[in-house]
Amino acid sequence: MPPDVEAQLRTRAFARVIGPYVATFGIVYAIRLPELTGLVDELFAQPFQMLMLGALMLAAGLVIIGIHRNWRGPLAVTISLFGWFVAIRGFLLIATPSTIEAGAAATLLSPAATTVARVFFAALGALGLVLAYAGWFTAPKRTT
Repeated sequence: MPPDVEAQLRTRAFARVIGPYVATFGIVYAIRLPELTGLVDELFAQPFQMLMLGALMLAAGLVIIGIHRNWRGPLAVTISLFGWFVAIRGFLLIATPSTIEAGAAATLLSPAATTVARVFFAALGALGLVLAYAGWFTAPKRTT
């Protein structure tokens, strides 16, 4: 199998996993964001949980970065950027949890910021559906 086709298959494999995950959580967060205030407070009240969440996110992001080294095409770029986003977010949860907590609290306290966050999560959910479709229902392009 040519390396280009192998990279495309790897990209689609990541899209099959990341797409449904992002779609599910993006849509659920868009709908339930105002209800999650208590959950966010409880999560940040447990430093060990924040450390573990950050460590898992950093590890997951590094796995994506390390295994998916393809930046050719919009689908591949999206997967690679997602890996970097998750790794950076995980690092920030480990290094500066109070900054992340302050940002989450400020977002949930402001009706305008909450609306913007809900739109963001809805768009993220739509992106997840696109990734899932691309991962499950498209085939790699054959190069000659």
